[in-house]
Amino acid sequence: MRAYSIGLFPMAESADDPEIFWVEPELRGIIPLDTFHVSKSLAKKIRQHPFDIRFDSDFEAVIAACGEQTSDRPSTWINETIRSLYATLHHIGHAHSVEAWEGDRLVGGLYGVSLGSAFFGESMFSRRTDASKICLVYLVERLRERGFTLLDTQFTTEHLKTFGAIDVPKDAYAKMLEEAMESPNLSFSDDQP
Repeated sequence: MRAYSIGLFPMAESADDPEIFWVEPELRGIIPLDTFHVSKSLAKKIRQHPFDIRFDSDFEAVIAACGEQTSDRPSTWINETIRSLYATLHHIGHAHSVEAWEGDRLVGGLYGVSLGSAFFGESMFSRRTDASKICLVYLVERLRERGFTLLDTQFTTEHLKTFGAIDVPKDAYAKMLEEAMESPNLSFSDDQP
């Protein structure tokens, strides 16, 4: 938690490597919550309620799915050490998941860490078209409702840029992070105080 509070996050070289290392990018990806953008086509799909969206109902399944190797993601940085650490963070109320379900089948989701008024997005996965995108929309809605001020995406991707993700220099990010850390820990889950 201290590392997150000062702008660091852990990664591993591969799923098979038990070690982790700390990352502090020169350019940090964020999604400004006040300029988050949802395309018309995605908004239309959300109105059709294609998935049952749940929060924190199966955190460990989400992180496991994010760590799976797939045809478009042949390698992953989520190793057993990271899975174990984030499961612990989840149990103490600092790591959370947003999940897309079809009946009893988990078909998409994302997870991250909440601290102060910041949410640090870690990873997402999708087994159905738009499932992870819809989870991101629900995440942002929840963060706005509960007064969060910073959504950290670590890096920007073309996918995240469609939602308004931007790169900010390390110094500017440090100021945003400092302000977010001045807040008490905001409640993410309904069962948190």
